[in-house]
Formats: sequence, C-alpha cells, structure tokens
Amino acid sequence: MMDLDPDDIFRDEDDDLGNEFYEKEATKELAVYLVDASPKMFSSTSPNEDGKDETHFDVALSCISQSLKTQIINRSYDEVAICFFNTREKKNLQDLNGVYLFNVADRDYLDRPTARLIKEFDLIEESFTKEIGSKYGIVSGSRENSLYNALWVAQALLRKGSVKTACKRMLLFTNEDDPFGSFKGASKIDMIRTTLQRAKDARDLGISIELLPLGRPEEEFNVSLFYADLIGLEGDELAQFIPSAGEKLEDMKDQLRKRMFKKRIVRKINFLIANGLSIELNTYALIRPTVPGAITWLDSVTNRALKDWIVSNIDCCFVVTLQFHRKTYWSLKFFQNPS
Repeated sequence: MMDLDPDDIFRDEDDDLGNEFYEKEATKELAVYLVDASPKMFSSTSPNEDGKDETHFDVALSCISQSLKTQIINRSYDEVAICFFNTREKKNLQDLNGVYLFNVADRDYLDRPTARLIKEFDLIEESFTKEIGSKYGIVSGSRENSLYNALWVAQALLRKGSVKTACKRMLLFTNEDDPFGSFKGASKIDMIRTTLQRAKDARDLGISIELLPLGRPEEEFNVSLFYADLIGLEGDELAQFIPSAGEKLEDMKDQLRKRMFKKRIVRKINFLIANGLSIELNTYALIRPTVPGAITWLDSVTNRALKDWIVSNIDCCFVVTLQFHRKTYWSLKFFQNPS
C-alpha cells in the first residue's frame, strides 16, 4: 500500500495544488437564504432564554446571523444572499412582487459576507415593518405567487459559477406547510404545478433546496401537504425529515461554538463484485490538526483586504478590536517606534 503524506491529507483546500490522492470537489458554497415574511411568521411561539416572546421570524433571523458570523470566523470563501418573500415591498433584479433582497452598499447580492452586512442584518427587526413590510403573497383570487417568485430570484442568483466548483443551495425558512391552502380547484392545481416545476428546474441545474420548517410542539409542520414534492422527499425520507430538520436548526444556532471543517475525500476505493457490479467507497480524514489562521489586514470602512501595508516612520499605535452585537470581546494595541 502506498504511503500517504499526512501534510497532504490535512492541507486546506485552498492550498491543494496537486495531491494525486485527493479528488477535487466543490471548493466553495453559494447559498441563498429564503425567509418567509408573511404575518403568520410573526406570531409568538414561546419565550426565549431571556424570557421574551420569540417569533418564528426571530428564529430564522437568528439562525442566519449565526451562520454569517461562522463564515467570517472560519475564513470562508462561501458566498450568500438573503431573500425575504411575502413582503410588501419588492427589491430584486427581476422586479418581481413580494420578494425583497436584503443587502448593503459595496456588495453584490450574492457575495462573501461582510462585517457591515452582519451589523445591519442584526438590526433588521427594528426597521423591517417600516422599510420592507409583511404581506400574505399567496391568497385566493390573486395570481401573485411570491414563493414561485422567490425561487426564480434565487435560481437566477445561483447561476453564478459552475456546479463543478461550487455547491449551490437554497435554504427556505417557513412555518406555512400549505402555502396554497386558500386556493381551490383548477387555480390551486395550476399554482402548485408551476411552483413545483420551478423547483424542479432549479434541482436540474444542480441547485439543492433545503427546507427548514418552523412549527410549534402542538402544531407539527406537515411536510406531506406540499413541500415534500418541492424538495423531492420520498419513502422513508418523509418520516425522518422533521427530526433531522430540527437538529439542523439547532446546529445553525450553535455552530459559532465550534469550528466547522468541510469534509474532503482523501481517496475513492472501488470494490468490484461481479458482472460489472461495483461499490464505491469514499475515505475521509476524520482528524486534522488545527493551526492559527493567517492575519489579513482589512480596510476599516469597506472591510476589504489591503494589498499593500505601509507604515510611516513615526510613533504610531494600532488597535485591533473584535466586536459583535456592539459588545467588545477583546482589544489589542500594537506600538511602532521609529527606527
């Protein structure tokens, strides 16, 4: 058996230039968060850790915020977009009703998360009602279908890059298990058909759609009513879906407490059975050393990496501060004396 170089196995993906034992997979993730902003999402669920009433909309925002912070901490090259649907206002490249893309200046809609994006996103609840607004976008007697529009907007954003180099996902937060429940007859059938076709088109392009259902203990989310067909659940997957989705939500809330590493295939092994039948196994590096991350100097205004760092030959002081939610966790000062 040929020996493997441990340094080669544990090298970061961005540094992997020619490991013959490593099969290159998608090196980054492109994700669009789709958040239902209908009035139903703003009904109180249960008190949070602080004793305040928490809505499903609060839960969705909290999960997304934690994910964005984790991406920055892990020096990730992943790109994200945040899209609300069932909104009063509209803001998207297709000018579709009921869909609002949240973003900040100096950033594309689908781009790497920035400190400014996280800061303004954490304050969105204070301005959401005034600037964006909530509205039932799928109601009987109307031809507006905000869920269809949201899938269309997300699919257009995820045309960026190739499925060979990027994993593309939509993550959908909602507590409405029957979005077309107010419709009847032919109009309901047509609404469901067109929405499912839009989802199928996205999956055919290599885009996965993940549902993060938000339900109450006494009112379980019934994925069989509609979303099982939208995300492609079949057989035993239906029974296992709700428990696994709940675990995924908890993981999104808690992932800041741990550093996440993407799985990477070290080698593929083919077992030939007989008559052309074979089984393929992927082997992974389960344990890897952790090393301090490289220092990247950022512009204090744009949060972009500085390409050239020039220090004048005078007394100066640098202050580096880590701050989340306006709370300072640590601050370091560095002094430079003239040579």
